[in-house]
Amino acid sequence: MLRSMYSGVSGMRGFQTKLDVIGNNIANVNTIGFKSGRVMFKDVMSQTVSGVTAPNDTEQGGVNSKQIGLGVSVGSIDTVHLGGSAMTTNNPTDVRIDGDGFFLVKLNGDQDVPFLTRAGDFHVDAQKHLVTSDGLYVCDSEGEPITLNDDATAFSISQDGTIVQKLADGENDTNIKLGVAKVINPEGLEKIGGNLYRMTINANPDGELEPTTANNAEAGTGAIVAGQLEMSNVDLTGEFTEMIVAQRGFQANSRIITTSDEVLQEIVNLKR
Repeated sequence: MLRSMYSGVSGMRGFQTKLDVIGNNIANVNTIGFKSGRVMFKDVMSQTVSGVTAPNDTEQGGVNSKQIGLGVSVGSIDTVHLGGSAMTTNNPTDVRIDGDGFFLVKLNGDQDVPFLTRAGDFHVDAQKHLVTSDGLYVCDSEGEPITLNDDATAFSISQDGTIVQKLADGENDTNIKLGVAKVINPEGLEKIGGNLYRMTINANPDGELEPTTANNAEAGTGAIVAGQLEMSNVDLTGEFTEMIVAQRGFQANSRIITTSDEVLQEIVNLKR
């Protein structure tokens, strides 16, 4: 069978994967805290027709090897953790991280390792828990779910994540801080949907997660900005450009398969 046919098939599969990733990026162009993905290709093993010949000082020069490529494969599907633009909402429970770091959230208080998210659209439920839109508990700097004081009449969030609660007696309670975690390799996190990431052994050593505070120079975490949300970092101009490239690449590889089929048909016709 012709090598070109299988090369064309591998190319179509690769560009189909690229189109899948682009489609997901465009679908999440307005998703809070979404990080876009990208596909990187690599060539597969080449078939060596003839090997290398070393040069000889007295007789002849060296001869390069002859190799035929056998197609392409997906090298990686990366998550691009660049910051998204800020959207001002003036909602005191909307926060974003101006820099590195992730918010910590848990399904329940018994969960050992919290999930991570960049989406800071938080809410206060009927029991004064600080929760996400899906009801997950937002954690403090100790990794525990945040619960506001029963007699708190108002609150605000400072740059280091301190929740300043105005109590009924006029005093301020500043004992709770939003938990933020720094990840060495954010691309190693696993997306699990709902704007959440799961810690893996390639994101931090041994998959460990140490909660800390925002605006921490030693930990390298960014400051908290209240009243704003981090928008998706998807660039529509770039995505549509890449879509055109992927579409043309898919068409070109399909033409390779068609041409290879015509060549095979000519070979079959030789017997007639």
